Amino acid sequence: MPTGDDHLGLRGIDHVGIAVPDLDEAIALYTGVFGLRCVHREQNDEQGVREAMLEAGDQGGTRIQLLAPLSAQSPIATFLDRRGPGVQQVAYRVADIDAAGAALRERGARLLYETPRRGTEGSLVNFVHPRSAGGVLVELVQPAAPD
Repeated sequence: MPTGDDHLGLRGIDHVGIAVPDLDEAIALYTGVFGLRCVHREQNDEQGVREAMLEAGDQGGTRIQLLAPLSAQSPIATFLDRRGPGVQQVAYRVADIDAAGAALRERGARLLYETPRRGTEGSLVNFVHPRSAGGVLVELVQPAAPD
């Protein structure tokens, strides 16, 4: 079995995704109670979510991603129906999402998508099925190239 991240190119935790029924209420909670700053909001029709990224301090490090469903058919709506609000996924930043996906498949991991999809702020994303990751939905994130 490989050790460390080998050819995965892991750069650290990108964000922790939290499923919420109401995005505006969740933003108010995390900004008002915990003092986080909302640094980005968008609607991702492909993923079926409205989302917000929040940060603590001025370091621009690991973020909290709040995810609210756009419809009852959204994967986030299904998650909320089954488990209620809470941590939905842990996302790791990778240097090359295609290489990371190939390395994980070689190790027997099941990815949800054959090819990466568009994520927050133009990033590329794919997910490792929880059955391949100790019961945790793992997201791989390759940030968009800077302008």
